[in-house]
Amino acid sequence: MSRSHLEILQTGPLALIQDRGRIGHLAIGVGRSGAADLGAHALANRLLGNPAGAASIECTLGGLRVRSHGRSTVCLTGAPAVVSVDSRPVGHGALVELPDGATLTVGMPPNGARTYLAVRGGIAVPRVLGSRATDTLSGIGPAPLRPGDRLRVGRTPRRLPHVEAAPTARPWPAEVTLRVLPGPRAHWFQDPDALARTPWTVSSASDRRGVRLHGIPLQRNETHAALELPSEGMVRGAIQVPPSGEPVILLNDHPVTGGYPVIGVLLSADVDRVAQLTPTGRVQFRWVASVA
Repeated sequence: MSRSHLEILQTGPLALIQDRGRIGHLAIGVGRSGAADLGAHALANRLLGNPAGAASIECTLGGLRVRSHGRSTVCLTGAPAVVSVDSRPVGHGALVELPDGATLTVGMPPNGARTYLAVRGGIAVPRVLGSRATDTLSGIGPAPLRPGDRLRVGRTPRRLPHVEAAPTARPWPAEVTLRVLPGPRAHWFQDPDALARTPWTVSSASDRRGVRLHGIPLQRNETHAALELPSEGMVRGAIQVPPSGEPVILLNDHPVTGGYPVIGVLLSADVDRVAQLTPTGRVQFRWVASVA
């Protein structure tokens, strides 16, 4: 263990090592995984001067506590939780110095689901298939963090950017509108436009595999009501409709294939917003191309 490392004291509901993901392995059945909110993860690395692929800690719904062994510089992005260092509040989206022996605590964010703790130099756990990401579906990559884990900090970059803080976005609203393109199976449904007319509520059964929604079920048309769909390739942001008729938005740890019809696919710019949805949050879809 090198002189500089982070010791995990408490994890909250779920804390994982994530980076940009495991790219280029779909042909062998290995999904991308990676940070659920890719934009927040990338911002933290930019502020710290890290390479874009440096690994950070993805903390779901707060509860993370870490102790610094050696001096470190960290940055927190994503869901704006209340964060303190030795009980002293520190900023969000800003560089934070951790003295040797300091304890950093991440509270539960009032808005949003996932907060990212990045450290200058990155988290230097071993790579698996070119990535340090934890895939909760396949089990590839580091195990979910546990108290007592010690995470070595990688080599410190030579330069820091000239910007030391980034503006914090306004809290996520109670309802988000997501832009969606017609999927390959939109014609399977009696009224595809019902996807956009229906107010949907986020289910507590949601996870990194997919965000499940509650609302008035979508109905298949007569031609496709009893058809079975052979498994086909899936992508992050695809909206599958299982037999219940209630949509599932696929996230980073989704299966690489699936047999439920895909009614639509989110614009990639909106998928990070899905990663920050919490149970009972409300979703409205908006078609950005005709489904006729």
